[in-house]
Amino acid sequence: MSTDAASRNTLDVTTQLIELARQAGAEAADAVVFESMSLDASYRLGKLEEVERSEAQDLGLRVFIGKQQASVSSTDFSPQALRALAERAVAMAKEAPEDPFCGLAPKERLATHARDLDLFDPREPTTEELADLAAATEDAALAVKGITNSEGANGAWGRGGVALATSEGFAQTYQSTHFSLSCAVIAGEGLEMEQAYDYQSCHHREDLRDPKSIGEKAAERALQALHPKRPKSQAVPVVYEDRIANSLLRHFGGAITGTGIARGTSFLKDKMGEHIFADGIHIIDDPHRKRGLSSKPFDGEGVVNQRINLIENGALQTWLLDTATARQLGLETTGHASRGTGGPPAPSWSNMYMEAGTVSPEDLIADIKEGLFVNSMFGPSVNPTTGDYSVGVSGIWIENGHLAYPVNEITIAGNLIEMFKNLTPANDLTFDYGTNAPTVRIEGMTVAGA
Repeated sequence: MSTDAASRNTLDVTTQLIELARQAGAEAADAVVFESMSLDASYRLGKLEEVERSEAQDLGLRVFIGKQQASVSSTDFSPQALRALAERAVAMAKEAPEDPFCGLAPKERLATHARDLDLFDPREPTTEELADLAAATEDAALAVKGITNSEGANGAWGRGGVALATSEGFAQTYQSTHFSLSCAVIAGEGLEMEQAYDYQSCHHREDLRDPKSIGEKAAERALQALHPKRPKSQAVPVVYEDRIANSLLRHFGGAITGTGIARGTSFLKDKMGEHIFADGIHIIDDPHRKRGLSSKPFDGEGVVNQRINLIENGALQTWLLDTATARQLGLETTGHASRGTGGPPAPSWSNMYMEAGTVSPEDLIADIKEGLFVNSMFGPSVNPTTGDYSVGVSGIWIENGHLAYPVNEITIAGNLIEMFKNLTPANDLTFDYGTNAPTVRIEGMTVAGA
């Protein structure tokens, strides 16, 4: 079956589910189908280690009777199963407590077409192609002097589709593909071993970096971490490598989602319009970024989505809202609903990024007498109500404006409200992930070391 035919088929399932729900007594409904196919090949120490292929289809149905709602999901697409699913959903809704904020998105807010965001690469790779990519990546890493072992390399491809329909007349679908390549290697021997990795994911094969560069980068990071020390505990500037800095944006995004704001559990709940970051800092969410890893042509309720400034010149401009949280706050949805099959939508971001600053990463650390450059972290802990933040990290100690020696087994701590205010971005923004930030510097963080 062609991809276009498959899309029409899944869209037919969603519209059929809605009609079955109405026949069973639902006043309104929406339905979603997710389909996926994946293929990956793992290579370790010069040998093909594993090849895996999987396919899946999942569907979800949400029904409304007045202000009562229920959600059900299934992997059975047979006609009898769909009918039984719709009847079960309606029976559940009749027993559910009332929710004054539930309901479909307003009809006038629904997208009328699915914008082409160039997320689909029509050529499916073979297992051999993926294995060759993984082998070349690992070979490049193992060729670097000082690399003593490998955790392996992996080449992967996937194709996914989303079909969404509502009883308000919305019915759209889109597909995407992804390619990824990763490698993890070990440097050193005995008790003096360090592991590191490099990884990339993209929608189109032509955007995948050369395997040699990924393997060599993994090796460079492993060698860079050898013979670490533990600095003494102190308050110093901390510089986050760009691939780590995006974690700070995810904490920010979580703090402005409508769920936490409506419940009053976010540390930013009273900050609308205030300067959260320094002047000159801009944070943007752009669901329509061409080939963006988190791009989508409409949100999880079928609502028109668009590029939006979350932080403008340091000031907070908006919450991230779906229809339910918007109603709870007396506002309008911002088109940020995210949807699975097992429950109602919830607000989330898409391609969120912090705009680049004006100084290079080197200039960002040039005046630091003592500080920390973070290039790896383990299990950040954040209190969503207060913004208190702590995380285990490793990285490189900064002395007199230069990267001096590796450090590990340390914790950094602060409060996100103060951290955001004291953050300076570098000029090295790239769009390698769904959430992206340049290298950033934060003043006066507590480093707990020796």
